Amino acid sequence: MTTAAAPARLGTRRSTMATTQSRMVADLITARTGVPIELEPITSFGDVTKAHLTQLGGTGVFVTALRDELAAGTVDFAVHSLKDLPTAPADGLVLAAIPERDDPRDALCARDGLKFADLPAGATVGTGSPRRVAQLAALRPDLAYVPIRGNAETRLGKVTSGELDAVVLAYAGLVRVGRVDDVTDVFEPEQVLPAPGQGALAVECRTERAAADLGYLASVDHAATRAAVTAERTVLAELEAGCAAPVGAHAQVLADGGLMLRAAVVATDGTAAVRRARAAAVDPDDAGAVAAAEGLGRALAREMIAAGADRIVAAAEAEAQGARP
Repeated sequence: MTTAAAPARLGTRRSTMATTQSRMVADLITARTGVPIELEPITSFGDVTKAHLTQLGGTGVFVTALRDELAAGTVDFAVHSLKDLPTAPADGLVLAAIPERDDPRDALCARDGLKFADLPAGATVGTGSPRRVAQLAALRPDLAYVPIRGNAETRLGKVTSGELDAVVLAYAGLVRVGRVDDVTDVFEPEQVLPAPGQGALAVECRTERAAADLGYLASVDHAATRAAVTAERTVLAELEAGCAAPVGAHAQVLADGGLMLRAAVVATDGTAAVRRARAAAVDPDDAGAVAAAEGLGRALAREMIAAGADRIVAAAEAEAQGARP
């Protein structure tokens, strides 16, 4: 009699969004490889603290607990929202797979079905992201941007209750938790550049297990997504900015080949900005695609630094430091 293999243990945050995302990855792995997956919910500091991300420093606040469980061997691999993952690699861990990205855009959920352009002057817009505040303030400085925390349901509830006129959330996340009907407007990247890696998920495991024990994780890796988000995250790394910094970036694989990368660093009040775009011949299916994407991101970031982007980042981070207890 053959004994069934024990399920692989997938570490995930406990929120509805996180468990939904993790189940999506688990089901995809099982469908492609037959490997059974069992979710192991883990509570992160970012899930229990009431402080805003700017007060916490942002970077890594949602991933540290999962990484600790990986290092301890409690779970076999973990699924993160890629935009929450620090750009610096963690010792002993590897980014084993990046599944195909969902829609990376930001979405507005407003009262009375209002679009962004139709919100009255002084309307309150909730978001916990300095990146969103900076770019939205550049478009509509007449609105009041309010820092908020909580899961998607909590944030949307602030609109339903009348506490806020609107909130801005990631479109992909709203789709995943079944709240896309709340969306009243969607921001194209030309209006508001998303966070580097937004809409994508990251599958992380211990380095020594990536190929031998957990080779099935590669079944969900998507080459075009990996190339695009690598370029975006390299911009963030070169600017030495955390994931809560006012940095937007979006890379797109072009129909005729190559990769187009756009990035923006915008002061938190929307008054100063550095925006740049650059394309490169990056073939996602080529063995050197990741290195080429890194080169594209590095070149664009250095061009932005020469134009003063690093000073805008430093000022925004100093402002956030001043807000921390």
